[in-house]
Amino acid sequence: MILYYITGRKHFTGTADHQFERTLAHIHAAAHSGVDMIQLREKDLTGSELEKFAQEALRACRRGNSGCKLLMNSRTDIALAAGLDGVHLTGSDVSPAEVRLIARRVSGHFTIGVSCHSVEEVISANLASADFVVFGPIFEKEGGAPQGLEALAVACRNSTIPVLALGGITPATVAACVDAGAAGIAGIRLFQFDGELNKADLC
Repeated sequence: MILYYITGRKHFTGTADHQFERTLAHIHAAAHSGVDMIQLREKDLTGSELEKFAQEALRACRRGNSGCKLLMNSRTDIALAAGLDGVHLTGSDVSPAEVRLIARRVSGHFTIGVSCHSVEEVISANLASADFVVFGPIFEKEGGAPQGLEALAVACRNSTIPVLALGGITPATVAACVDAGAAGIAGIRLFQFDGELNKADLC
């Protein structure tokens, strides 16, 4: 099962420096506790701040020869400049196929994930050469109805690439997502807690 940690430093209390330190510590811990991929999702940072953070996150992720992949949210340019493993795209970003062409000039294999909220978007991501999709929200959505497990199952049946479930996932609901066909789970709070992460507790 694929585990995908999405960072969110503002979920931590304290000063800005403390939030960065806590996030880097969680990146290191997650990378060495069985998490397969980590997405840097700090959209309020400037380009230079984001690149600096990406470089520090990469060092935290690689320390100890972790095989965890580090992806950047949306910013393909910064992902390539910082030497990250890939990028996570949203519906408003360029297509995975375009990113693939750009990345081939700079990097070897470049992992591309896509956020999807409908079966149609899942199919489009498949056709555009994405490596995986994140589908949701499954269990919660602020101001609206969640997708639910049935929609997740339909999305999984219409995808030839891994579909990861996102949105209100807890250790108690992981099995239901996998039973619906999900290849893994994604989240912020699920991974960003004070305590030791054990992949066996989620699988």
